[in-house]
Amino acid sequence: MVEKPLLCALYARVSTTDQDCAMQLDDMRGYAERRGWRLYAEYVDTGWSGAKRDRPQLTRLMKDAQARRFDVVLCWKVDRFGRSVANFVENLQSLDSFGIRFLVVTQAVDTDANNPSSRLLLQVLAAVAEFERSMICERVRAGIKAAKKRGVQCGRRVVVVDSTKVLALHLRGKTIRQIAETLKINRGKVHKIVKAAAA
Repeated sequence: MVEKPLLCALYARVSTTDQDCAMQLDDMRGYAERRGWRLYAEYVDTGWSGAKRDRPQLTRLMKDAQARRFDVVLCWKVDRFGRSVANFVENLQSLDSFGIRFLVVTQAVDTDANNPSSRLLLQVLAAVAEFERSMICERVRAGIKAAKKRGVQCGRRVVVVDSTKVLALHLRGKTIRQIAETLKINRGKVHKIVKAAAA
């Protein structure tokens, strides 16, 4: 029985609009052609940083992957798909759950289910992503602690609301919106005070 050729999607990205993806796409087209794979579509993000999670063409690719419109995603280099380890791994795991293979044509990355090292690769990348997340959290906590020591207000400022002013304006016939705008406070807070006074 002759195996059906794989249907592939190409993903390319450049960070600035004055660059183009011609070289990336040429290499990937050649790679697919040499293996007899058919091209489904090319997804090209121009002028988008790899650190950005939401890129229009990457989002479209992931939706099409979920719908199983192709069998394999080809990328030129890992950093074209994403610079954040956590985001890269999240997308890889999604592709894996959709049954879509991910392959980087210039580097030794291939998540083919028949390749025993691919499972190990996914596990190692997931561990690295978890480590990256914990390091970011640790840096954020340290930054907040240092800021507090310097007297910097972290988070929202506590707003003290004078309920007597709220009720006085309410008795004068002001609406909740007008009271909130006059006192520069949240409408929900005004509503709560008025409701509690009426109870």
